[in-house]
Amino acid sequence: MHPLTWLHPGQADEPFPHPDRALTEPNGLLAAGGDLSLPRLLRAYRAGIFPWYEAGQPILWWSPDPRTVLFSAEVKVSRSLRKTLRSGRFRVSFDEAFEQVIKGCAEPRGGVHGTWITYGMQQAFIHMHQAGFAHSVEVWQEDQLVGGLYGVSLGRMFYGESMFSRVSDASKVALVTLCRHLEHWGYPLIDSQTPSAHLARMGARPMPRNEFRQWLDRLCDQPPHPEPWQVEPELK
Repeated sequence: MHPLTWLHPGQADEPFPHPDRALTEPNGLLAAGGDLSLPRLLRAYRAGIFPWYEAGQPILWWSPDPRTVLFSAEVKVSRSLRKTLRSGRFRVSFDEAFEQVIKGCAEPRGGVHGTWITYGMQQAFIHMHQAGFAHSVEVWQEDQLVGGLYGVSLGRMFYGESMFSRVSDASKVALVTLCRHLEHWGYPLIDSQTPSAHLARMGARPMPRNEFRQWLDRLCDQPPHPEPWQVEPELK
């Protein structure tokens, strides 16, 4: 077992250990410490590493094996969800309310107190969004934000971070709309990080870490979608 690597704040060019050095228990824990500066975050995501920690903990960096992924062309849409998508019940947008979405994702849910999306994490992802590396999907009912998701985009790779729903099916509508657009724009793969029953029902599946990193090598260096992210009517 490799010892856990501690990173130093303010040293954004400090290298991460190779993901193969990550612990098996807890699965994928690779390093601790450092900071959430934009250069460090970009290097982390490019290498298949992401931050995930709770308030009161140091920043923890992860690269689990296997990795949970969703191919944008393989998202599963149930008959009832397909009906909801066609109903016009929701309006979907990209990047109209990033800060509202990340705050919605940070809300406690299911009787659980606290959140891993700390204030520091929120500010880091807002900075990534302002720099063009993070995007949000908003789901609106009338003029109210009722669901959405956000994530990181490098080249033609999308890393899903979190989603939320205040009414039934809102987060599913966000994910399906995202998948349809990513497939159309040439983004075949979405990183879902760790498994969940909800994502499995939507088509997510495990992928060996080494294979995942090979996908990153292919996708992250490709030119990104050249236009601002906007909902295309034929893809709703």
